[in-house]
Amino acid sequence: MRLLSDDELAALQPAESTLFPSPIPVQSVSSDEFMPLPQTPRQRAFERRVKALGAELARHQGTTRRRFFRSAAGMAAAFLAMNDTYGPIFGVSRAEAQTPELARERAQGLAGQFIMDMHTHFLRDDTRLEGFVRGREAVGKAGWNPALKAGEQTIESLKFANYLKEIYLDSDTKIACISGAPSEITADWFLTNDMKARARASINAIAGSKRAYAHAIFTPGYDGWLEAIDRALEELKPDSMKGYTIGDNTHKDLSKHPWLMDDEKLVYPAYAKFQKAGLRNVCVHKGLFPPSVEQRFPHLLKHARVDDVGRAAKDWPQLNFIVYHGGYRYAGGGRAEEAWAQFEKSGRIDWITDLAEIPARHGVSNVYADVGQLFAQTTVAEPRLAAVMLGQLIKGLGADHVVWGTDAIWTGAPQWQIEALRRIEIPEDIRRRHGLAPLGAADGPVKNAIFGDNNARLYGVRPEQRAAVTGDRLAQHKAVYDREAVAQGLGRTNRSYGYVARSG
Repeated sequence: MRLLSDDELAALQPAESTLFPSPIPVQSVSSDEFMPLPQTPRQRAFERRVKALGAELARHQGTTRRRFFRSAAGMAAAFLAMNDTYGPIFGVSRAEAQTPELARERAQGLAGQFIMDMHTHFLRDDTRLEGFVRGREAVGKAGWNPALKAGEQTIESLKFANYLKEIYLDSDTKIACISGAPSEITADWFLTNDMKARARASINAIAGSKRAYAHAIFTPGYDGWLEAIDRALEELKPDSMKGYTIGDNTHKDLSKHPWLMDDEKLVYPAYAKFQKAGLRNVCVHKGLFPPSVEQRFPHLLKHARVDDVGRAAKDWPQLNFIVYHGGYRYAGGGRAEEAWAQFEKSGRIDWITDLAEIPARHGVSNVYADVGQLFAQTTVAEPRLAAVMLGQLIKGLGADHVVWGTDAIWTGAPQWQIEALRRIEIPEDIRRRHGLAPLGAADGPVKNAIFGDNNARLYGVRPEQRAAVTGDRLAQHKAVYDREAVAQGLGRTNRSYGYVARSG
């Protein structure tokens, strides 16, 4: 089953074969869970600008535009085009885009930054969710070599081999957590808890160090769900637990088991089990429930909101509640313009502002915001909104309570998101008007905290583990991979995976 109908799917195109491969996506991309929005006028303007700038600079450098955009200078050019379109939000200079050596030097200088992405996905080998990637063009069967020509339409790009490549070779990510999503249909779990544990073990064996972490999904109300928690805690040793308060997010029409975080009778027994086992981090999917989705599934609205976070956090101070997507409402089929209009009118953004206010309202210090999707979706649609949401979360929760997650590989390799956070800044006039602090330098204290320091503290990453991941087998493989990419004029594929709306 899938959420989109045949008629809706007929109005879509596969992103990886139709979207212009800019280092920054030129429009929003969806899975088959929701309809993607058409390209906005400003996104069209950005696409025109990035194409023209890329062609100009590639010609001066004696290369093709496609190869240029795979380079560090090409990434800089894309952010230059973003500034030309949206205003001076990203820290980048024309000299960096014009000079490959300068861009490469900057990229190499930041490549060692500690980045711990605790919100990543891939699909199981026997997945039935072809709708996620229908029309996908994989880069070779294993997906390890970006030079391979696109083969037949396949789902392989969203499986383990390409995940390994895009997370650990095509980006500066050092440590990642393998996540998943449950379903009322057993076969439609992205990955079972056992699969996530096995993938974690495989990556760590390949690396020779602890590069991968794994969630175990918990499903309040499902048959035998408490016993499943006991088994996961005892046998799989998850690094954290994750739940979806709306129940089945993949098939919302089938969701029979939504729940609230502060349900004492149903959910608190699970928290007690986590605490007894010494597992402190509870990740919860929130948000991604815009008005268009609310109209179809109004009964799930209260479960998507963040109203239940504060009481649960207050009742369970020993646990850390990490709210995925920061509770941002307007992704997943919504429009960033709606969120920006709301902010300009009221200074608030559903449900980002509500989450940011929880520590002050409830007197708690154990609520965290993960930026997965909220950052990716708004950076390509309304980057001022992305900057403001970061500012609000930092102001309310603290810079030490905002954590990095990308939701990759749904949106391709996460390097473009990493570069966007490194470069983004809240415009000064907005900072003054709303009392927001600057985000600072790419490797300054605020961005270092978000990229990795906060997750490292939450998950107990010690200095020796940080040191180990910089020289393990994956690090050695990446060094060779990067050298060959530079020598051959290759690099990131710049592909996005999923669907875009047909033009015209």
